[in-house]
Amino acid sequence: MKLIVAVIQPTKLDSVRTALAEMAVERLTVYDAEGYGRQRGQTATFRGIEYQTNLLRKVIVEIAVNDDFLEKTLSIIENVSRTGQEGNIGDGKILVLPIEQVVQIGGKEKGPSAV
Repeated sequence: MKLIVAVIQPTKLDSVRTALAEMAVERLTVYDAEGYGRQRGQTATFRGIEYQTNLLRKVIVEIAVNDDFLEKTLSIIENVSRTGQEGNIGDGKILVLPIEQVVQIGGKEKGPSAV
């Protein structure tokens, strides 16, 4: 079992959710985040005043998958989240972490069947 943590652009969230649902990956957690990587923020204008934003808005998607779904899920997130043909700086990152145990609170299931 693995935990996939994908940091993506907010505009790509609906596309990722739709593509994952088509593959029967429907259980995920989404939350807003701010951060920066190589792009180091951006310059914006508000009411005629230019200012520097150091943190950019991102969305974090967490998905627990069984090992047989890992590569398919990673491929979908990577391909759907990419902007342009080759991708761009700021498209995000995908992290894969091992899961030692899963316990479903309501159904009392444990292990891979609880995912």
